[in-house]
Amino acid sequence: MLYLEINNLKKYFKDRLILEINNLKIYSGDKIGVVGVNGAGKTTLLNILSGKIKAEEGVVKLQASYSYISQLDDMYSQREKNLSGGERTKLKIKNSFKENAEILMADEPTANLDIAASNKLEKMLLDFNGALILVSHDRELLDKVCNKIIEIENGKETLYNSNFSGFLKQKELEVRRKEFEYISYVNEKKRLVKVMNNIHDKTQSINKTPKRMGNSEARLHRMGGQKGKANLDKRRKAVESRIKHMTEKEKPAEVIKSKIDFIYSKKIYSKIIIKGNNINKRFGEKIIFENAEFSIPNGIKAALIGENGAGKTTLLKMIMTHNKGIITAENAQIGYFSQELDVISKNKTILENVMEKCIYDESFARLTLARLLFKSEDVDKKVSELSGGERVKVSFAKIILSGNNVLILDEPTNYLDVYSMNALEEVLKDYAGTVIFVSHDRRFVNNIANFIITIKNNRIEQFDGTYSEYVKKLGKGEEDKNTKEKKMILQNRLSNIIGRISVPSKNDNLEELDKEYKFILEKLKEFK
Repeated sequence: MLYLEINNLKKYFKDRLILEINNLKIYSGDKIGVVGVNGAGKTTLLNILSGKIKAEEGVVKLQASYSYISQLDDMYSQREKNLSGGERTKLKIKNSFKENAEILMADEPTANLDIAASNKLEKMLLDFNGALILVSHDRELLDKVCNKIIEIENGKETLYNSNFSGFLKQKELEVRRKEFEYISYVNEKKRLVKVMNNIHDKTQSINKTPKRMGNSEARLHRMGGQKGKANLDKRRKAVESRIKHMTEKEKPAEVIKSKIDFIYSKKIYSKIIIKGNNINKRFGEKIIFENAEFSIPNGIKAALIGENGAGKTTLLKMIMTHNKGIITAENAQIGYFSQELDVISKNKTILENVMEKCIYDESFARLTLARLLFKSEDVDKKVSELSGGERVKVSFAKIILSGNNVLILDEPTNYLDVYSMNALEEVLKDYAGTVIFVSHDRRFVNNIANFIITIKNNRIEQFDGTYSEYVKKLGKGEEDKNTKEKKMILQNRLSNIIGRISVPSKNDNLEELDKEYKFILEKLKEFK
């Protein structure tokens, strides 16, 4: 059933066309992920569909009920004002699902959610029977939930019938096709120009009179050459016409994929980079850490995970301020990325910010910025002109280029679009120093971390392995717990049966009790 149709839609910001959709149809059962760079118009699209704003041109036919999980909302009740960002998001999600709408629109619904809450939302969206229009940078969510992807690029939308991973593969094929078409275009144009030059040379040779030729012979030579010259002119014009009517192919943007060899001001020889013993922290009556311990090995990439409010950012700040009980290895030079982005100056350009403490030459800094999707002309932009996602990347570039051998990153993926997140991952993979980071993005954690640190019940636990391995171990732990509980129930039943067989009451049926006894024994054998 057709739920929503858009025709000839145009939305402007002042004189700039920011969104143009010729025809888009959304049916029941469509679960559409909307992706694009920061500022592409994703949130604008949802606001138009939900009636929050109007397009200057076009028609939006909404033929179903809808609910909208918005990213930003200035109107809060007194109760909501006292909630954290994560708690507010959970409340929005809960209220939207209560409406039982046929279309669910969601703008970055995993923002501020911890991993457990993101997993729960994923299940809710999978179970949702209506149409879904989802703007998200959460690649795991886009992969698991969506069956279609809309990419908004340069104001126009392209629909892909796949999840996010399938979309990326199709985009890669498109890039290769465009590269092939561009190379073919350039080569063919060169060939035709060469043909033109050859024709020109032949024409010039016809016009020349051979030496030692008399006047009458020269006149006859020129007359005889007119026919040949006319043929050559005809050929030249045909080639000129072919060049003129060639469909010009734009050169695809160069994708920087070369490995970056980072260097460090100092080398750390200790096997343990940071260690904490008997760590305690509380805010008023709320206990954050109580006799907690941890140790971070040299060279690992550790993800610090836990529920909202568990103390992840607090622990990072305690490390940075050398809190009592925390020891840092000699020669450790820590680059700290905070959510406040306070390492960059708004009045300086991207390049000026990055070069302030850079231990590399400018060409290396430009290469790193290019890997983070900053074009060569972008580096002269002032930070005050940049989006939130771009400022995140500048802060990260400045920290990683300062020669730090340890990186502590607090939510480095906030505000990043899906392309920038991929770019950030690739740069981090090239970095050989120690990394400790907080992130709620499951794909990012799984792609980067080889060591997991969790905060539970005011204690710090560690796991040497990837996030996938950690989740698998957790699942096995839950399975073992359930097994123990089932075994205990059977053993209690068995004890009860034995007691009744030994001293039967007048209501007991010994034959039935014996059958149950044998059945429980067989069940218990299955646990061995």
